[in-house]
Amino acid sequence: MAIDEVESYPMIAGDGPSSYAKNSSYQKALVEAARELINKNIANKLDLCSLKFDTDSCAFRIADLGCSVGPNTFIAVQTIIEAVELKYHAEHQNTSALEFQVLFNDHTDNDFNTLFRTLPPRKYFAAGVPGSFHGCLFPKSTLHVVHSSTALQWLSRVPKELINEKASESKRRNIQYTGSAKEVVEAKSAQFRNDMESFLNARAEELVSGGLMLISFPAMPDGTPVIDTIIGSILNFIGSCLIEMARMGMINEEKAYNFVVPMYTPTPKEMESIIQRNGYFTIETMCEMKNPMSHRTYSAEFNISHIRAAMEGLVLKHFGDDSVDKIFNYFTAKLADNPSVFDTKLKNMDLFICLRRISTD
Repeated sequence: MAIDEVESYPMIAGDGPSSYAKNSSYQKALVEAARELINKNIANKLDLCSLKFDTDSCAFRIADLGCSVGPNTFIAVQTIIEAVELKYHAEHQNTSALEFQVLFNDHTDNDFNTLFRTLPPRKYFAAGVPGSFHGCLFPKSTLHVVHSSTALQWLSRVPKELINEKASESKRRNIQYTGSAKEVVEAKSAQFRNDMESFLNARAEELVSGGLMLISFPAMPDGTPVIDTIIGSILNFIGSCLIEMARMGMINEEKAYNFVVPMYTPTPKEMESIIQRNGYFTIETMCEMKNPMSHRTYSAEFNISHIRAAMEGLVLKHFGDDSVDKIFNYFTAKLADNPSVFDTKLKNMDLFICLRRISTD
């Protein structure tokens, strides 16, 4: 897949009350929940000797993919740096300071200004790397650790099968307003497999032999229908709201039926199959994480503000600026009347994976 084919819908920029920076507490909780797993995997799975890491000739390079605007990325990066320092000093009994370079990546239209304006006091060199992580972003064999949190569930594009203008209108209308219809799930699953293959191939080029990749994102328990998951429930809710609005003449009907959220949450078995088929990495850890926010109840305003922070760009591009407030206000009102959309009894899981680049020697 060529990088220029990738679609981009940035999170809400800035650090105001509606921004992603102020409405990503679930994502922040996931980053904090991963702290212990990151520490454990760096301590047990990162072999500094096999990395051929020489503090006299290079900095330890960390890339965070899908960094958005902060501050969650800063928490993850600091966790990784502290874990690497602890391991290095324990193994080498050396008190000399390590040099770190952190490479923050997201799409070219990400708000890097806010990201760098809000950088905390730090002991690492920071740089921004704009572009899609579905293609190569860094020189070969230059990264020691790659991190990504709550980003891989976003597809590189809406599957072509779901925007095929030659398909019958009735078929498109029947499948595209719901996130759990069989055709939608199959198309998204195929797109996700292609995206992950591109992602893994690119990281295999960029990571040094023995380098680690630490990733976390929402997933589905094995054997669980999409309709029984929180993500599936949310996508169905969004679709049904848009159809209601279209039937009341509030938004364009054709656009309502053709709106698809380019998101897919795989099962652990799917991820294992994709990684094993790729062949460039060993799976060192794959486990469910415990996000403390996943079993709590929140107000409609809280939930929709988080959805809007992540999806406003997508809604804006599809429906136009005049419809954005109208759509999210309608979502809020409907969710207040139907809070079961976020029922904590629905299946939900967050997956943590540690991969190690297979030696090329």
